[in-house]
Amino acid sequence: MPHCFGQFLTSIQLIQITINGNPRSFDAEITTVAALVEKLGLVGKRLAIERNGEIVPKSTFAEVPLQNGDKLEIVGAVGGG
Repeated sequence: MPHCFGQFLTSIQLIQITINGNPRSFDAEITTVAALVEKLGLVGKRLAIERNGEIVPKSTFAEVPLQNGDKLEIVGAVGGG
């Protein structure tokens, strides 16, 4: 039984991404900014994302890949008046 458990653990792939200064681990299936936004429950929210020092246009979230070690800053828009 322990042998099977070890095989299960080695089959799980994780990537490390730093979000707003906090290191986080995600399933390697989170391959794009859009997938991360969905995983974090931020779909439909007004936000800006910077990846490794470059702004990611919202229109490209689905195309911009995430890689192990990426550094993201995610800022939500705040309305007011």
